[in-house]
Amino acid sequence: MIATLLAASDVNLIINYRGVDIAALLLRLALGVTMIAHGYNHIWGGGKIAGTAGWFESLGLRPGKLHAWLASLTELGAGAMLILGVLNPLAAAGVVGVMVVAWITNHRTNGFFIFRPGEGWEYVANLTFAGLALAALGPGRWSVDRLVKLHVAGFRGLAVAVVCGLGGALLLLAVFWRPNRPKADS
Repeated sequence: MIATLLAASDVNLIINYRGVDIAALLLRLALGVTMIAHGYNHIWGGGKIAGTAGWFESLGLRPGKLHAWLASLTELGAGAMLILGVLNPLAAAGVVGVMVVAWITNHRTNGFFIFRPGEGWEYVANLTFAGLALAALGPGRWSVDRLVKLHVAGFRGLAVAVVCGLGGALLLLAVFWRPNRPKADS
């Protein structure tokens, strides 16, 4: 009887690992496609890179063209890396970094809900925390990282995403962000 219970718990453990692998793949695909779409739109959609640069300048990120390219290439690169499962914690850090900058420069003063004027911060918060979760979870079995036996997850994966993503975003903001000050009434 004990052997049967142990065997059943081993089966449940295997099924759970498969569930974690499926969850990691789905999370990588969702974040990866979203980031690629953002990067693509910033470079080739709407106002193209010039429009993105102007928008970044209006947010106080100067020089706007540099930041438009940095954000767009980070989104494209991190998105592709996530889809493939390559250097998962660094790819997740790319998501975290870009979203934290967007959160602070554009969304934080607009309330929680995305449908509010100016777009609230619920969307960027969810992408930020999904990136952090994926860094901690790891890329799963169906990834390039797994093929090359590079497994950084748990607290180490989370630490990479926090230090590189959050730390990089805060450093970028400290050096380059100069928000426009409201004009004083005369």
